[in-house]
Amino acid sequence: MSKNYIILSVSSNDLGKRIDVFLSLKIENFSRSKLQKLIETKNVKFNNDVVLDRSLKLNKVGKIEIIIPRPREIKLKPQNLELKIVFEDKYLILVDKPPGMVVHPGAGINDYTLVNGLLFHCKDNLSGINGELRPGIVHRLDKMTSGIILVAKDDFTHNNLSRQFKERKINKNYKAIVWNKLPKLVGKISTNIERSKKNRKNMSVTDDTRGKEAVTCYELLDQFQIKNTIISYVNCQILTGRTHQIRVHMEYLGNSIIGDSKYKKNSPKNQFQQEITDYISQKFSTKNRHALHAASLSFIHPHTRKTLIFESNLPDDMLYLLKLLKKTKKNS
Repeated sequence: MSKNYIILSVSSNDLGKRIDVFLSLKIENFSRSKLQKLIETKNVKFNNDVVLDRSLKLNKVGKIEIIIPRPREIKLKPQNLELKIVFEDKYLILVDKPPGMVVHPGAGINDYTLVNGLLFHCKDNLSGINGELRPGIVHRLDKMTSGIILVAKDDFTHNNLSRQFKERKINKNYKAIVWNKLPKLVGKISTNIERSKKNRKNMSVTDDTRGKEAVTCYELLDQFQIKNTIISYVNCQILTGRTHQIRVHMEYLGNSIIGDSKYKKNSPKNQFQQEITDYISQKFSTKNRHALHAASLSFIHPHTRKTLIFESNLPDDMLYLLKLLKKTKKNS
């Protein structure tokens, strides 16, 4: 993995912005702290001058050059994990991730992540833009979210796919099983999302303009009711890719995802039959497995320019829960 460069143009519309704010708006797959670290280590130039102050305000049009230093030697272990490959060519790979698999190392987790499996499967053929702990990772899924994830094998492919995500050219659809009746059969949630002030590991909807825009479209696929308890099966299409976006938006809507231990403030008392109650408890609640699955993904191939569409079947736990729910519908 060699040293990488990112070149950005500064237009008259950008004048007056802080350089770290400008960079965080333009490069979404880098955290602001990572960008600030690049400034502190003299890896950012504005019109060929090294930037020394992250609060520098852009005062003229021109270009910004960001040097992504050569990563230190990766100490992660390639591991022969069973990966369900949806598609692969010499530029990219799509994997159907099972629930419970962490995407990349971090927070004391160094083994049995998707990245460990990719290092074994792809050897050194992974992009280096996201650093030594996230080779190839263009976007991510939460540990307990199952479904399709897209990985880049080279930096050109990675940059192209990141730009498609940013320009909303990548179509991502999720299936979720949630509590309560949806407010509409088809709807759209558009809010800002930020880190929760009460718990920095959680995200929350905010009116603060410093939060990031998050847009989720949803459609009711099926609905099940016993007494006063309603469970809804829903398709969610995300137009932005914020951390925990669907989970936060479903809770905000009043429809927490079944099994979600973080965003569950509107989970009702379950009045379904004991078989369903026990299944939800054993397969979802006690495992902190939220019933959310990345079901389809479409994008323009960076090299062939063809539009590719991939789908993933529901995992067994969600599939069986729906089977139990449909049985109650027939018997009611």
